Amino acid sequence: MELLQMPELMGLSLLLGLLALMATAAVARGWLRAEQETCGRSLGQRANGFPPDKSLRSKKQKQHQRIHKEKPQQHNFTHRLLAATLKSHSGNISCMDFSSNGKYLATCADDRTVRIWSTKDFLQREHRSMRANVELDHAILVRFSPDCRAFIVWLANGDTLRVFKMTKREDGGYTFTATPEDFPKKHKAAIVNIGIADTGKFIMTASSDTTILIWNLKGQVLSTINTNQMHNTSAAISPCSRFVASCGFTPDVKVWEVCFGKKGDFQEVVRAFELKGHSAAIHCFAFSNDSRRMASVSKDGTWKLWDTDVEYKKQQDPYLLRTGRFEEASAVPCRLALSPDAQVLALASGSSIHLYNTRRGEKEECFEQVHGECISDLSFDVTGRLLASCGDRAVRLFHNTPGYRAVVEEMQGLLKRASNESTRQRLQQQLTQAQEALKSLGALRK
Repeated sequence: MELLQMPELMGLSLLLGLLALMATAAVARGWLRAEQETCGRSLGQRANGFPPDKSLRSKKQKQHQRIHKEKPQQHNFTHRLLAATLKSHSGNISCMDFSSNGKYLATCADDRTVRIWSTKDFLQREHRSMRANVELDHAILVRFSPDCRAFIVWLANGDTLRVFKMTKREDGGYTFTATPEDFPKKHKAAIVNIGIADTGKFIMTASSDTTILIWNLKGQVLSTINTNQMHNTSAAISPCSRFVASCGFTPDVKVWEVCFGKKGDFQEVVRAFELKGHSAAIHCFAFSNDSRRMASVSKDGTWKLWDTDVEYKKQQDPYLLRTGRFEEASAVPCRLALSPDAQVLALASGSSIHLYNTRRGEKEECFEQVHGECISDLSFDVTGRLLASCGDRAVRLFHNTPGYRAVVEEMQGLLKRASNESTRQRLQQQLTQAQEALKSLGALRK
């Protein structure tokens, strides 16, 4: 075979080199085009708020985004008279109760917990609470025992009462232990309220039909009351522990006396008196701290204050002291709270709260859109200086400025009639304290 000549060999080498370069360029162009398309998709996804590639996200990122999406927004509220906001529950709060010694506030929510708050922290920056877990259920109502060593709850799914004992630890906290057995199921309709008598002699539960049950502390039914009100909307035990009252479809509040013998043994429940004067169904009612006053709010668009310090056994009826207008009550259900001294009436409709001076019947304060949901409970603390409300995942605490103004009016009137110097000094001291409190809140009227 003859070898190729030098010119032919060089031409063949150049041809092979050119083909290699063309192949390399084609591969490079394909890779560059793929990169540009990937980058283009990433930029477009970022511009539209999407991650570059769903397949590249970790499971942890997916879970975080899912939790963030499902978590409801906390309702924000500010007001010059807002004293504090208590936040620890992860579910909506349905009920709250102040202990009789004034040291604690209990709240229950659908997050399967009951929280016990220290009232001495209310005006501090941080609000401490202790948690009691409600196993396999959640509480919709909560009430402290009179000795503040236990509390009872109504179970949403169990439809019965559960008792929790509070045991103090060496570090100052508490251990919460549920009793081995819940109360037996007796009610056939949804519950509207529960309560424990301050004497510790009985427990009351009321359902939305016409039934009120009186129990002993061991879970035995002592008496069954048929209210004959078509259906019950509210029920309560008086602070003096003598009476149980209810309201509902009929335009009156019915009151019974729960009678015990001298040795503390239960005897009977007898009809005591009625609050008559409304022209439509009654939403709610409340007692003053000494049980000598009661307040009610009705679908007829009015609220009323009553003197219930009467001898009902001598057929003496309660006296109507004041009637005020509250038009919201004619359209939507309302909540009511009466200050311990009966000087201030708080009414809640929807997510707003209205405060009235009961002496004059005038509205003095209004807080609108307090919660993200309808207000589920309303209560004054034992001193009457603070008003608490709940409806979403927070408790709002307000300074009771109408209460301070009522003290100023009362002390000024008593000073004019006081003849004893020591009495005048005591009245003047109370007057000065109330005026200074109003001044610090920017609510002192000239």
